Amino acid sequence: MSCIGDIADWMKCNRLQLNSSKSEFIWCSSSRKVEKLDCSPFVIGADAVEPKHEVRDLGLFLDRDLSMTSHITGLVRTSFGILRQLRSVSRSLTQDVTRHLVQSLILSRIDYCNVALAGLPQRSITRLQAVINAAARLVVRLKKFDHITTALQDELQWLRIGERVKFKLCTMVFKCLNNCAPRYLADNIRPLSDDPNRSRLRSSKSADVFVPATKTKAGDRAFRVAGPRAWNSLPASIQET
Repeated sequence: MSCIGDIADWMKCNRLQLNSSKSEFIWCSSSRKVEKLDCSPFVIGADAVEPKHEVRDLGLFLDRDLSMTSHITGLVRTSFGILRQLRSVSRSLTQDVTRHLVQSLILSRIDYCNVALAGLPQRSITRLQAVINAAARLVVRLKKFDHITTALQDELQWLRIGERVKFKLCTMVFKCLNNCAPRYLADNIRPLSDDPNRSRLRSSKSADVFVPATKTKAGDRAFRVAGPRAWNSLPASIQET
């Protein structure tokens, strides 16, 4: 409660107001422990806020088991709706214009906060790959059941959904290592060469970073774990570029 009071005071000093009636909170837990959670309301100012099954933060939908089901479902629904609209006018557009529209209206949505999808089972993100495949077919004028791999790799040079998530993770790690990221992120990335206990090991001369140990699948999806794992999987020639 004191923390919320401090936030409210800071907002007042900056001519802002904490709208407690529109505040939301969520308890995050595994599916096995979700029934044991305390579902009593949380008092914020003069309002009692009930816990929710999902909340929205900066356009990202989070559910309490962190499965990202709600976010993926909404993203797929919106993307296919845009594709239907583009398909209705695609004959009046050149391929180059169609590609730019798809990239700005669909791929940008898929790439937004996609690091939150790191560590999810393949079956959870397959639906997003279906969106990318449908968008590629629209751009290169392929039929519904035509093979799409060649178009993705050679013609469009688009990454698959898993590769897009890995690319974003590695980009963030690179920024952390080069002092281009916020401190709260950079503090989670530590090169192996900085560890004095590894001074005699071969890994001390590599560009790999330290991967902390975790005991849960949710912990494996945290940036401090997923980011270093993605970075360490890169070839040395790319890490040192």
